[in-house]
Amino acid sequence: MLLTFYLSGWFPEAADFLRDLILMRMLWLTVVTLIGLLTAVNIIYEAGQSYRGLSIQGYLDLGKMLTITVGLILTVSQITGRSPVALLSGLGAIMAVLVLIFHDTLLSLVASLQIQSQDLVREGDWIEMPAYEADGDVISIALHTVKIRNWDKTISVIPTYRLLDTPYRNWRGMTESGGRRIKRALYIDLNSVRFCDEEMISRSEDIDLVKEYVMRHLGGLQTGQDARDPDLCAGHELTNAGVFRAYMTAYLKSREDLHQEEMTLLVRQLDPSPTGLPLEVYAFTKTTQWAAYEVIQAEIFEHLVAAAPSFGLRVFQQPTGSDFQILAEAG
Repeated sequence: MLLTFYLSGWFPEAADFLRDLILMRMLWLTVVTLIGLLTAVNIIYEAGQSYRGLSIQGYLDLGKMLTITVGLILTVSQITGRSPVALLSGLGAIMAVLVLIFHDTLLSLVASLQIQSQDLVREGDWIEMPAYEADGDVISIALHTVKIRNWDKTISVIPTYRLLDTPYRNWRGMTESGGRRIKRALYIDLNSVRFCDEEMISRSEDIDLVKEYVMRHLGGLQTGQDARDPDLCAGHELTNAGVFRAYMTAYLKSREDLHQEEMTLLVRQLDPSPTGLPLEVYAFTKTTQWAAYEVIQAEIFEHLVAAAPSFGLRVFQQPTGSDFQILAEAG
């Protein structure tokens, strides 16, 4: 190309035109090369072992836009024969128009700077944004858009500046903490809650997970009080719901796949409701993987549902057709 530029002097009539054409071609080859270089920088950066999801694509997109803008100014300068400085000084007259044209770009630029400086979102983060029905992993953070791969494998494209004025939830904290919360209640039929009789206490004393609780509770009774007397005035009388709640706590503490000390682990009783007496499990698994978490949660509640009848408790559920059939047959 340089050889052609110097040989253009052989054609005096078209020398200036050929030189301008070659210079513009060289200019845009440089622009394309710089854009490709910025793209390569992003690919190398994201492929590095130190990459932690902090995207620089927004800054690189801005660099590409500035490169193209400079190329356009130099091209116009070459065609008109005017100085680039004179062209830039004339931009002040149309600045208001440019602001309107690049309104979204300016908003996205400011948003990208705040997202990066405050570390709000990274590529690979799981975020929920109900306003856009987006729920999944962030796969790209560009200057103008953020792409989210939803769990149903669809792609949601959200304007970058919307991350600053639209509520969303970032689950990165859960992933980095190493624990995923279980917060689910088991509903006990209120009609099955009663004081423990002698048989129930004897059976509970044979269960290792609650033996200590029962003995400690019985030891706290007043001297001379019959521990097995179901007197309503006996303030320390055991109930099957209380023993089962202790069993639930001991069972959770026996599981190695739950955090025992670093994070909260408890069983609490919520307000009774028309659906029964809620006994809520509040614990954190040692894994944050969705599939493993669901397996652990299912195992816990399957065990508790199966164990409840051993304490004389019934798990509440709405009456079904078979229930009405039994009542009809009994009648």
